[in-house]
Amino acid sequence: MALNRDFMGRSYASAAPYEVSRVKIREFAAAIGDHNPIYRDPDAAQAAGHPDVVAPPTFPIVFSLQSGGEALADPELGLNFAMVVHGEQRFEYTRPIYPGDELVTRSTITDIRSAGRNELLTIRSEVSTVAGEPVCTTYNTIVERGGAV
Repeated sequence: MALNRDFMGRSYASAAPYEVSRVKIREFAAAIGDHNPIYRDPDAAQAAGHPDVVAPPTFPIVFSLQSGGEALADPELGLNFAMVVHGEQRFEYTRPIYPGDELVTRSTITDIRSAGRNELLTIRSEVSTVAGEPVCTTYNTIVERGGAV
């Protein structure tokens, strides 16, 4: 069954700020197998021009879909999670993410379309500090296999 196109344009805000820590950055870098010392060692990060360790570029995936998750879980959208695979993701940065950042996200469903027998759903998430400073924008496309029939 096709996804509900009425969800296009709907926006969802994160329920609470996500507080970034050195531990979470280190754990994420380990999980993705990236051994770059700027993710673990403050001295290496400072030598590279950062004030502290820096989060890997894909780190916002940890929290950015939480606000959009409300939409994805809504039964009226019609998403069958058993048939969902990762389609695409990208990140556009205004500035790096550092320990101590308290980040909030506003996610918007920007596109729902059919591609053959599949449904593609794209979510844009604007990530900023609690003070309103823009940090990055994430774009995530998920694919529901066989959903267009």
